[in-house]
Amino acid sequence: MQLLDIRNLTIELRTSDTVIRAVDKVNLSLKEGEVHALVGESGSGKSLIAKAIVGVLNKRWHITADRMHWRGVDLMRLSNEQRRKIVGSDIAMIYQDPSRCLDPTAKIFEQIAETLPEMTGSGFFLKRNRERKDRVKALIHKVGIKDHEKVLSSYPHELSEGVCQKVMIAMAIARTPKLLIADEPTTALESTTRAQVFRLLKSLNQLKNMSILMISHELEEIVNWSHGIHVLYCGQMVEAGPTQRIFTQPRHPYTQALLKSLPDYEQGLAHKEPFYALKGTIPTLQHLPIGCRLGPRCPKAQKACVVTPPLTKLHGHSYACHFPLIKAMK
Repeated sequence: MQLLDIRNLTIELRTSDTVIRAVDKVNLSLKEGEVHALVGESGSGKSLIAKAIVGVLNKRWHITADRMHWRGVDLMRLSNEQRRKIVGSDIAMIYQDPSRCLDPTAKIFEQIAETLPEMTGSGFFLKRNRERKDRVKALIHKVGIKDHEKVLSSYPHELSEGVCQKVMIAMAIARTPKLLIADEPTTALESTTRAQVFRLLKSLNQLKNMSILMISHELEEIVNWSHGIHVLYCGQMVEAGPTQRIFTQPRHPYTQALLKSLPDYEQGLAHKEPFYALKGTIPTLQHLPIGCRLGPRCPKAQKACVVTPPLTKLHGHSYACHFPLIKAMK
C-alpha cells in the first residue's frame, strides 16, 4: 500500500526582498514497510522536506505541492487540527538536535510518558501508574539505555547528547507509528551506539513493518537494508531509485561523487593520499545557480546545463541530468 505520495513539492522562503526556493519540485513516494533514504550535503533541503511532511515549518515558509497524500488523504487540504491528528497517531519524527527538542523543565520520565498511547481498560490508579512506569522502562531499554533509574529521573541538561538522542528515539517509537522519519538520528552518537541505533531501526522495520524515511550521511550503513535512495542537491532531486541500482549504476554526476567519497576499507589509501571530494562548495540559498544547480561544480557541465534538466524515468530509476553517466537503454 502507498503510504506517502508527494508530487512537485516546493518550499519557498519569503523575505522582505525576494522569494528563495529552497526545495524545487521534489517527488517522493513510500510504500508500507519500505525504508527510503534522503541523502545529500548539508543544505540540500532534506530536513525541510521532513518538516513539511510533519507540518512543523513556521509561517515564513510557503509550501506548495501538486499532491501530498498520506494513505490516499491529501494533507494539504486538511485543517491544522485534522493534520495534527493524523501525524500524531501515524507519523513520528526523530529530530537532529535533541537538546533543543526536549523540554528543559521536565524530567525524562515525564516527557516519555506523555508520548505513550492512552491505556485501555479499567484498574486502580496504582496499577495503571505501575504499568505506565514499566512501559517507559521498556522503551528506554529498547533504545540501549541500561541505567534507566538515573536517566528517567534526570533533566535533559544533565545527560549527554548521545543519551538525549536515544530518549528522542524512544519518544518517537512509543506509539509504534506507521512512518518514522529519522533526521540524522546518529549524529551525536559514538560508533558503537550508532551501530546499535541502526540495528534498532532495522528491527523496527522488519519486525513491526514500520516504514522509515531516513535522512543520513551514513551511506555505507543504509545500503544493505534500505529499499530506495533519493539524492538531493540544493533542493533539487537529482536522482532516485532502488538502492542497489543507485550504488551500482548511478546516472547523475553528483550521485557518483557521493559514492566515490565513501572510504574503501578493503583497498585503503596510499600514504597522505586525500579522500575524493567534489570540488567547490554548495551555494547559499541567496545565490542559487540557474538551471541545474550542480552546474558550477559539475565535471560534465556544458552550456545546456543553464536550463533545468527534465526528469528521466527508466524502470523505477529517475534522474535529472542533460548528460547522464550511462545512456539509457532503448
